[in-house]
Amino acid sequence: MTATQLDTAVNVAFPAITRGFELAVSDIQWVVICYVLTYASLLLALGRIGDIVGHAQIFRIGLVISVVALTLVGFSPNLGAMLFFRCLQGIGAALVLSCSTALLIGAFGEDQRVRALSAQTMILSGGLMLGPLLGGALISAWDWPAVFWFRVPVAVAALALLRTAPLLPKKVKSEPFDTIGAIALIIGLVTMLMAINQLQRLSGLWMGLLSALALATFVFRESRSAKPIISVEILRRADFAIPNAASVLANLAAFSVWLLVPYFLARVPEYSLTEIGVVMSTAAAGSVIAAPMGGHFVREYIRTDRLAIVGAASIGAGLLLLGSWTESTPTVVRAAGLAIQGIGLGLFQVAYADIVTRSLSAKDRGVAGSLVLLTRTFGNVTAASVFLLAFGLLSERYGFVAGFQKTLQLAALIALAAAGLLAFSSRSDQ
Repeated sequence: MTATQLDTAVNVAFPAITRGFELAVSDIQWVVICYVLTYASLLLALGRIGDIVGHAQIFRIGLVISVVALTLVGFSPNLGAMLFFRCLQGIGAALVLSCSTALLIGAFGEDQRVRALSAQTMILSGGLMLGPLLGGALISAWDWPAVFWFRVPVAVAALALLRTAPLLPKKVKSEPFDTIGAIALIIGLVTMLMAINQLQRLSGLWMGLLSALALATFVFRESRSAKPIISVEILRRADFAIPNAASVLANLAAFSVWLLVPYFLARVPEYSLTEIGVVMSTAAAGSVIAAPMGGHFVREYIRTDRLAIVGAASIGAGLLLLGSWTESTPTVVRAAGLAIQGIGLGLFQVAYADIVTRSLSAKDRGVAGSLVLLTRTFGNVTAASVFLLAFGLLSERYGFVAGFQKTLQLAALIALAAAGLLAFSSRSDQ
C-alpha cells in the first residue's frame, strides 16, 4: 500500500517533468488524471473480483503490474508514453488497493478489525507524509524518473513479504461476476470524475449526463443480479449512505490543505522549499498519530459513529485555524492548525472505514475496502475543481491572502457540514 500512496512524490516532480518534455503547465494535470481515473474507476469491480477469487492473488498481480509500470514510466520518451504507463500504473494500484483492507483484516483477525483499519490509515497517511519529502531529495539527485523508480524495490519487498504473511484463504466455491454491471460502473465512474475535472466547461455537462446514464444502468443491473458487485438495498439505507456522503465531504474539505497551503507558504520569505515540506508534513503526521488513537478510542471509550463526528468536526476546526493565517502568523500556529486538521482526518478515516466494513458482510471485504478508498478519491478530485475555482474567484476579488482565508473557511464549513450529517444520522438511529 505504501508504494501506491507514495505517488504524492510525483507532485513534487511536476516542474522537472514539464521541463523535461517541454510541456505547457496545463498539460501536466494529465499525469495525475490518467492515474487517478484508472485506479478509482476499477476499485469496486476489482474488490468484487478479489472477494470471488481470493484477495492475495489480486494483490500479487497488482504488485507485479506496479513494478513493470513504475519502471516503464521512468523511461518514458514522451508525454504520450508516460500517460499510457501511468494508466498501467493505475491498474496496478487498483489491484493492490482493492484488496489491501481485506488482507489486513484477515491478518489481524475479525475481532481485531478496528486495529487493522487503524494500521491501514496509519500506513496510507505515512505514505502521504513521506512522498513529498522523499520526492524533493530524489529529484535533486537523479531527476524526475527517480520518483517512480524508488518505489520498485518497495513493491518487490512487498511481494517477498506476502509469501509468509497470514492471508485470507482462497475461495473454494466459484461465484459469478457481473461483467456488464462492472463495465457500466467503470464507465459511470470515469465519466463522473471527468465531469468533475471539467466542471467549468461544456464537456463537463456531457460527461455528467453520460455518467448518470451509465450509473443508472449499473443500478438497474445490480438490482436484478443474484450476486451484485454491491447491494443496491444497502446503498439506499440512510445509516450507510450518509457516512459515505460524509466521507466525500470530509476528504473534499481536507484536500484543500494540499492544494492551497503550499502556495501560501511559498509567499513567506523565511521559508525554504525544504521548510515548506516539513511544515506541510505536520498535516499527514497528525493522521499518522491519530490512526492508532482512533482505534483505541473505538475499542475502549466511544462509539464509531461518534468518533466520525469528532473527526469531521476536528477537520473543520483545523481548517478554521488555517483560514485565519496571515503572512505574519507564527510557524507554531501554522503547524498546530495543520496538525489538528490531520488528526481529525485520521480519526474520521478510521471510524468511517469501520462503519463501512461493519455494514457489509465479511465475504464482501474487498468491496468494502474499495468503497472506502473510492469516496476518499472522489473527495480529492472534487476538491481540485471546487477549491481552485473558488480560490481563483475570491483572490481576484479580495486579494491573495483574503482569498486564501475565505477558501479555507469554505472548506471548514464543508467539513462541519459532514459532522452535522453524521450527527443527524446518529440521532436518527437511536
